[in-house]
Amino acid sequence: MEEKSYPRFAVMGAGHGGTAMAGHLSLMGFDVSLYNRGPARLTAIKAAGGVEIIADGNEHLPSGYAELGVVTVNAAEAIEGRDIIMVVVPATAHRFIAEQIAPHLKDGQFVVLNPGRTGGALEVHKTIRDMKCRADIVVAEAQTFIYASRSVNPAQTRIFRIKNSIPVAALPAHRTPEVVNALRQAFPQFVPGDNVMKTSLDNIGAIFHPAVTVLNAARIESTYGDFDYYTEGITPAVSLILDAMDKERVKVAEALGFRAMTAREWLYIAYDAAGGTLYDAMRANRGYDGIKAPKTVYTRYIHEDIPMSLVPISSLGKLVGVPTPTMDSIILLGSTLHGVDYFAEGRTAESLGLAGKSLKEIRQFILDGESGAKEDEPCLEQSSQEHLEIVSM
Repeated sequence: MEEKSYPRFAVMGAGHGGTAMAGHLSLMGFDVSLYNRGPARLTAIKAAGGVEIIADGNEHLPSGYAELGVVTVNAAEAIEGRDIIMVVVPATAHRFIAEQIAPHLKDGQFVVLNPGRTGGALEVHKTIRDMKCRADIVVAEAQTFIYASRSVNPAQTRIFRIKNSIPVAALPAHRTPEVVNALRQAFPQFVPGDNVMKTSLDNIGAIFHPAVTVLNAARIESTYGDFDYYTEGITPAVSLILDAMDKERVKVAEALGFRAMTAREWLYIAYDAAGGTLYDAMRANRGYDGIKAPKTVYTRYIHEDIPMSLVPISSLGKLVGVPTPTMDSIILLGSTLHGVDYFAEGRTAESLGLAGKSLKEIRQFILDGESGAKEDEPCLEQSSQEHLEIVSM
């Protein structure tokens, strides 16, 4: 592989997903750097000169020693000369990563969130522009993460599965083909998504994760999560709550002028699981068999999915006059469980850069983006400290 003919990647985040992606890219022959906020996860990787990728007993999955030439806690070093910046961190860390890279971005770079949850690309784009960065870059987001993976130790990661098809959308939407074409040189699984509002509002985890966890809080605590999360945790009564939340999500999307697939449609597309009701479709999905509940209510299903998925949908609902009472109830209950005001800490229409915009302006911004980059305005060398404590990479 001639280095000049292929994109150079930076992977931001050295957790379960970041090490899997960096290792796989290296095994495919791509030049890839790996960044992490703290040095602890990088010590063993630096000592080994890379990571070992283990396939889960499947000859079709990548495996072997993956050399990594640049392993660093310095964001500037990680993204220097890189064409594609793959952000692989919890959604609660998206803003922090944006602040770290904004002063160092150069024209032509793509920043791709893996995944964006709800509003990830919008938040990162706004953060970068708020720091006066006017480089001609594109921010994009994947609808979901491409791998099912787990770190065995910091320098060894097991890949269980690689998904077949991952929608990716850019901000603005008309630049999606550029991003997807670049990504496909490494990942043919990436396909064009309609736009970032579509990928954000098709975030089905917002429906299946927080409410099921909150409504099963007593069972999680009494059994230490020893029950099947989906097949036992979603009863007919729980599914009624999920269905009500799902209807609110779809109505918010419609009011914004975008069509979001229903949870039942998603189950059929993703798992070929059909049913006359959401409960029937969930029960028909054999892909959920054996998946256990989290061992504690202090899980990302609440501390990530509520502020980064439910809160922005609720906030967008308020922006367009669509009430989300069921969703708001789950946000309130999750906030009470964790002793955190997720309404205040989560993404909002304001933090996504949409507050005060008309429906026409929102659609134009999502589809066409901002006009003319100003190259004479440098990025500010600053970063917010308020997110450091909540970022875990």
